[in-house]
Amino acid sequence: MKKKSFVIGNGLSRKSIDLEKLKGKGFIYGCNALYRDFNPDYLIAVDTKMILELNKAGYQHKVPVWTNPNKSFNKFNGFNFFNPPKGWSSGPTALHMASEHGADEIYILGFDYVGTGDNNTLVNNVYSDSFNYKKSRDRATYYGNWLKQTMTVCQKFPKKRYIRVTGDNLFVPKEFSRLSNLEHISTEDFKKTFEIF
Repeated sequence: MKKKSFVIGNGLSRKSIDLEKLKGKGFIYGCNALYRDFNPDYLIAVDTKMILELNKAGYQHKVPVWTNPNKSFNKFNGFNFFNPPKGWSSGPTALHMASEHGADEIYILGFDYVGTGDNNTLVNNVYSDSFNYKKSRDRATYYGNWLKQTMTVCQKFPKKRYIRVTGDNLFVPKEFSRLSNLEHISTEDFKKTFEIF
């Protein structure tokens, strides 16, 4: 039986998925403020402000939290540090970690890339308007780095199967067409696959 894992980004496309129902179906790798609502098997956060928030909550003593080395964190106990650090965003870093851990099939949720609103120009994040996050009316961050980093992971692990859950926007960057080991499925098909209605 193929080993499965789930990498949870924080794009709005994952909002309708009950993450609790994925427990026991494979290792779950989460990013940043996901800890506020759900306990993954591993949490990846590379932003300094998020590490300060996590440390204040003591979350690194509840779930393994991975981040990049930073002199600001030297006095904090309980964090795990990437060595060497990749210098990437949290989502692609989590995807790389999941790939290193040996799953055959890796499902990618909440990696939306584009923004929301008219012409996809507004922030697309479950946690917008909350502490340490942009406002929902702010301009979306350009997704070029996230895209490049995701592609690098897929190319590094060509024998793994990556399945990105697209949500309703169905946006697929044209660059992904070059990857033979990455496919895209709808949220509904994902729910059917794992019987999480």
